[in-house]
Amino acid sequence: MQMRNKGKLFLIPTAIAAVSADTFLPPKVKEDVASLRQFLAEDVRTARRYLSSLGIFASIEELAFSVLDKDTSPDELQSLCAPLLEGRSMGILTESGCPGVADPGALAVAYAHKVGVQVVPLVGPSSLLLALMASGLNGQRFAFHGYLPINKTETARAIAVLEKESRARQQTQIFIETPYRNNRLLENLLRHLAPGTRLCIAVDITGTDESIKTREVGEWRKSPPELPKLPAVFLFLA
Repeated sequence: MQMRNKGKLFLIPTAIAAVSADTFLPPKVKEDVASLRQFLAEDVRTARRYLSSLGIFASIEELAFSVLDKDTSPDELQSLCAPLLEGRSMGILTESGCPGVADPGALAVAYAHKVGVQVVPLVGPSSLLLALMASGLNGQRFAFHGYLPINKTETARAIAVLEKESRARQQTQIFIETPYRNNRLLENLLRHLAPGTRLCIAVDITGTDESIKTREVGEWRKSPPELPKLPAVFLFLA
C-alpha cells in the first residue's frame, strides 16, 4: 500500500524515431513531467536533450539525473530511488519508447512496488504495440522475445522453436534487432521460416521512413528488401 509521504514514480515515454514530441505526447504527459525535478535515465546526455526539447522547464540545469542502465545492480536501487521514500516524485526515461519494456527501467519499477511507491505509466509510443496493431497478425495471442541469438546455429534453432509454438498456439511472435544486423536477421528468417508463414517487417515506426509490410515468407523470398540501419520490429505468425 502506498504511504502518504512517498513520492510517485512516473514512467516517461520518449520518441522512437526522429520526430518532435508534439506528434506523440498528449498535453497531460507534459504537465506531469513538468512537475518533476529528479530523473533516472539510461543516458543522461540524451535524457537532458529530450527534456529540453519539450520546452517545459525554465532551465535543464535545475534537474537532477542518475544513471539506470543495463549495468545497474539491484543493490544500487535503494540509493537511486531514495528521493521517492523522502516524498519526492521521480521520472524514468528510456532511450526509446516506453520505460520498463525491454528496458532496464523495469528494475526501478519492481523496486517501487516492493517499497509501496505508486507507479504512474504515462501515455506514449511503443514500437512493439504499434507494429502489432499494423501487422494484421494475431493481436489476441502474442509474445515478445527480445533479441534472437547471434550465433547462426542458435538462431536457426530459435526460429524453428518459435515457429512451432506459433503454429500450435496461433501466437504472433515479436522480436527486435540492433539496426546494423537487420538484414542478417531477415536473411535468417527467410531461410528458416516456412513459405506460408506470414512475416511483418516494421521499420522506423512513427519516423519519416516508416515502412510496415506483412507478406508470406514465400513472397518475401521472391524480392527480399534491403533494410536500412534503422530500428525495426519483426513479427511472424505460422
